[in-house]
Amino acid sequence: MKAQLAKALAWGDAHAGFDRAVQDFPPALRGRRVRGLPHSAWEILEHLRIAQHDILDFARNPKYETLDWPADYWPPSPAPPDTRAWERSVTAFKRDRTAIQRLVTNPRIRLDRRIPHGQGQTYQREVLLVLDHNAYHVGELVQLRRLLGAWPPA
Repeated sequence: MKAQLAKALAWGDAHAGFDRAVQDFPPALRGRRVRGLPHSAWEILEHLRIAQHDILDFARNPKYETLDWPADYWPPSPAPPDTRAWERSVTAFKRDRTAIQRLVTNPRIRLDRRIPHGQGQTYQREVLLVLDHNAYHVGELVQLRRLLGAWPPA
């Protein structure tokens, strides 16, 4: 079960996964908002990265400090601050995703156990939260790309 849960963090069996959703995203469209949708691709990507990192930090760090909602979970601008920011964010997201996969498959971690420094949360709950949150926002990225005429990826 642990191996399948870890695999689920990066799969796209039932829908497009994160990797495909961000693949070859046209730089000129990364900061564009579409009428009727609240966020640009950059905002969604950064929100995914920040939220996933926050959940990972909570699961691993006994000195975890809660971020301020919503200010700390969204970037200040709809557009990336520079031309390399997109790739830095994608790389950081993937690095943290791998760290969560390692946490899930760590034989010393019992997923059904409470996180010692939490308020009753289990490791399994946090992993399921990542899966659910990421799937929701990856779906937003795909929809945004469709509306921008940039789906499927090249």
